[in-house]
Amino acid sequence: MLRLALPADIPEMEKLLQSSVSQLSIGYYTPQQIRSSLQYLFGVDSQLIRDGTYMIYEKEGRMAACGGWSKRHTLYGGDQYKPTLDPFLDPALHAARIRAFFVHPDFARQGIGRQMIQACQEAARQAGFSRFELGSTLPGVPLYRAMGYRECDRQEITFPDGVLFPIIRMCKP
Repeated sequence: MLRLALPADIPEMEKLLQSSVSQLSIGYYTPQQIRSSLQYLFGVDSQLIRDGTYMIYEKEGRMAACGGWSKRHTLYGGDQYKPTLDPFLDPALHAARIRAFFVHPDFARQGIGRQMIQACQEAARQAGFSRFELGSTLPGVPLYRAMGYRECDRQEITFPDGVLFPIIRMCKP
């Protein structure tokens, strides 16, 4: 079942994303990159919840995944990564952001991420957007490619502890 996320969901979403990043990033990132990304980058973006664009997928009575889309400038990162509120994007000029997708390892590769991305793209289209952009982790690239996204740019974040973390910016017309 897909539903909008609520502020009360944040603690469970934080646990879900910790499990997702910790387990599904193995083999793509080093253990230090995973630890640093959880400390400095990945976390719930509460602005998405306030905007009503962040969703939760529940299966078997559990939170199986979370993710959303944004009509704001930020491409990736949780509250701890963003210094200020995001300005709004103009749908005539900018691509909607597909944001903050995390699937619990127990539910990985069951089509949940694909369903959620499709729902987000449809909601963004209804809000006037016709293009999409996202910042993908390395494990997410195959899914996004399969859904018609292409690599637009490679970025490397330097965390405060000096650890480098690659992100792939992907676009879909």
